[in-house]
Amino acid sequence: MRAVRGAECHTYQRVSRHFPPSGFPTDACDPARELWILHPTGEPLPAATAAGDAPSCEGIQLLLLDGTWRQAGDMLRSVEGLGRCVRLPDAAAEPSRFWLRDQPELRHVSTAEALGQVLQTIGESDAARQLRLHFELHVYATLLARGKREMAERYLGHSPLLIDARDVLDRLHSR
Repeated sequence: MRAVRGAECHTYQRVSRHFPPSGFPTDACDPARELWILHPTGEPLPAATAAGDAPSCEGIQLLLLDGTWRQAGDMLRSVEGLGRCVRLPDAAAEPSRFWLRDQPELRHVSTAEALGQVLQTIGESDAARQLRLHFELHVYATLLARGKREMAERYLGHSPLLIDARDVLDRLHSR
């Protein structure tokens, strides 16, 4: 949430199978903006074909469903009808850099990576870059904390941290 201005967190909680889930207050939806609900079963996000073609971030409110694939499906059912269900374009899929857990499929990415791709799609390149740096630092530092130094160094070899956040890496390594 540090990298995305105006972000809010709402905790989803399934009370029981007989009661509706709680977590996302419907009054959190801004009626002046289109709500996009990011989920792999949605329609592809519109891809920008030229500068200025990207949808305006001012007119969009994005709801990320963060959890396991099954939990995300439950969450989607609880917010159906509130907005437009969208997914990342197939062409945007890159292998996940979330090395802390195996992804079931090559195209499956973490929530942070998906958000970065959405930000890029709507023309928020700086926010996407900042989020990517936070994400990369999180993965790298966690690998180190887990004692996986060799894997962390392999990870760092293909990371934008080497160029865009060298000072942060130096401070991390000095600890």
